[in-house]
Amino acid sequence: MNKTGRKPVKESDRQIDTVAKALCIMDCFTAAEPELSLKQLSEKTGLYKSRIIRLCGTLVAHGFLIRTPAGTHKLGPKLMILGKVYERTNPLSAVARPIMKDLSALTGESTKLFVIEGTKRLCLVREKGPSPLQYAINEGETQAIYAGAGGKLLLAFAPEAFQEEIIRQRREKFTDATITDPDALQKELETIRRQGYAFSKGELVSEVAGLAAPVYDCDGLVCAALNIAGPKQRFADDRRKKMLAQLLAAAQELSTLLGNRARA
Repeated sequence: MNKTGRKPVKESDRQIDTVAKALCIMDCFTAAEPELSLKQLSEKTGLYKSRIIRLCGTLVAHGFLIRTPAGTHKLGPKLMILGKVYERTNPLSAVARPIMKDLSALTGESTKLFVIEGTKRLCLVREKGPSPLQYAINEGETQAIYAGAGGKLLLAFAPEAFQEEIIRQRREKFTDATITDPDALQKELETIRRQGYAFSKGELVSEVAGLAAPVYDCDGLVCAALNIAGPKQRFADDRRKKMLAQLLAAAQELSTLLGNRARA
């Protein structure tokens, strides 16, 4: 005990706290906000500007952040290097990419692989289709989990407690087709579980439609959503049925390669 009667803080605890604060800073950057000022970082993290300056200086020195001529900060090249290491060593990404390339070639649409990240969905892999008109989301970007085929598919097969958490939240209405009513969303999730796939039309972007199928891991749990998306005029009934069959076959192939023998 020190003179104040308080237990002294260990140096290791201080170091852990510093690492946590540095990670909070890096977590502030998004595709929508790729550059942030010291003031913005202070507001987002709740840290004093003086501490933001010190932490950003360390992150810049190690390549995790870049300081721009305007005095703002953005993510640095070290993260790209680490991202490539993650991509090459992540079995889901590595196994999914060739299957998704084939699926994009078959359907003519872009394909994505989504996983749950916090209370959102993260685009883990994206493959462009041959069509010049594409619905674009970049790898590493997140979207709402309650809107769009890929998000609804993940939510439908997520643990019940997680579903309840999302349903209790106030949900942004991106378009007129976005499902924000709790009862309607619950009913939609039940339909997805029953039929084994998800379909959406204009829920995130008014002119975009999508299909999603579950990807199962070796324990029989849904670990990802395989998604096809494109302009909704290309998702007419006959073509949609054909793409759905191709999507389900690709999702089954991916599940099998991940060790799910029940769906082999």
